[in-house]
Amino acid sequence: MAAALQCLTPCVGLPSRFNTLSLTASSSSSAAAFKPLSFSANTSHNLFSTGFVSIVPVRRTSQLVVCEAAPKKADSAAKRARQSEKRRVYNKAKKSEMKTRMKKALETLDLLKKKPDAQQEEVLFTEKLIAEAYSAIDKAVKAGALHRNTGARRKSRLARRKKAVEIHHGWYTPSAAA
Repeated sequence: MAAALQCLTPCVGLPSRFNTLSLTASSSSSAAAFKPLSFSANTSHNLFSTGFVSIVPVRRTSQLVVCEAAPKKADSAAKRARQSEKRRVYNKAKKSEMKTRMKKALETLDLLKKKPDAQQEEVLFTEKLIAEAYSAIDKAVKAGALHRNTGARRKSRLARRKKAVEIHHGWYTPSAAA
């Protein structure tokens, strides 16, 4: 493939010529299919007739237009782009669910810590929220949306916050280190 192709032509009529440029091969002869390319006498008809090259104007100067001849995007690259977009949306949903559940659990723990007359039974609701957050974190790690160490760190953060609330209210007393 040609790395770069310079087309020397006045800029006035060029946009209309690019609009009529057809790079798909037709059933008729290749010379008839590329009549719009008559402004550039040194282009290769074989390169364009196979559909591997497209002309894209790179920049315009007052006297000439520099064009770049680049290979068209392969079908496999288009498929990879579709797959990447699908994975991005899926991973974003998993991360969003995890963050939402963590936020709810942490907010509940903060409210419980600030409450002066909290009872130990009130932790049961918070434990249920923490279990849901753990599940969402594990699902995000399993799906590959989150690294396993990041998942472990976030679960640890929830457990430490819960333990801090229990210590604050006197429901849990840490054992002395041996």
